[in-house]
Amino acid sequence: MKWARGVTRVSVLTGAGISTDSGIPDFRGPDGVWTKDPRMADLFTYQNYMADPTVRERFWQSYSGHSAWTASPNAAHTALAELDRSGMAVRVLTQNIDGLHQRAGTPARKVLELHGNMHEAICTQCALVQPSSQVLARVAAGEADPPCADCGGIPQLAVVLFGQYLDVDVLSQARDIAAVSGLFLAIGSSLEVEPAASLCQVAVEAGAKLVIINRDPTPYDHLAVELVREPIGVAVPKICAALAQG
Repeated sequence: MKWARGVTRVSVLTGAGISTDSGIPDFRGPDGVWTKDPRMADLFTYQNYMADPTVRERFWQSYSGHSAWTASPNAAHTALAELDRSGMAVRVLTQNIDGLHQRAGTPARKVLELHGNMHEAICTQCALVQPSSQVLARVAAGEADPPCADCGGIPQLAVVLFGQYLDVDVLSQARDIAAVSGLFLAIGSSLEVEPAASLCQVAVEAGAKLVIINRDPTPYDHLAVELVREPIGVAVPKICAALAQG
């Protein structure tokens, strides 16, 4: 790990693969949600969600009792939090919506949630924000497609669905963070979802070394100084330990 020597600033892009050891299935892997049932991807498309009440009903049902609500951080989340506590300048750019980085101990101010978070719901009409648990409680009580309690509009989880744009300020901040990295780790991401995946190129063009930790090949492998195919729960703690030692 020659690339781990002398690093003082680390940016970390994490995808669904980092949370599979916590019992949260990924989307595109062999046991992924969309691999097993390609129709599930329709639930995450904004146009479908807004136009079809049955899609919304299926969406809310898919999150009722979802494993992410009770999941705990795993060794990879914990290792990144410990690396931050070691004094290394660490920033996490996550495509995940589960909040496990924060629960592992990485300060919320150092975690940028590119695709939002599942713990809040927002009305698409009046922008009322509420805990998503409140919407799910209404679903459990028999409201299959609960309207906004304030305006009657359509609530959605506070996440970016396909067909929606990332928040401009969030994306700008992510690019700034990537551009000042000494090392850019891409962990558990297929790197197929843009513009988040392009942060790898932003980092490399600014002079950072890119290391990709992922089971499968990605479109950005050719930019990496190293490709790590070990299980994430094994590889990330080893990499973090090497970085902490300098």
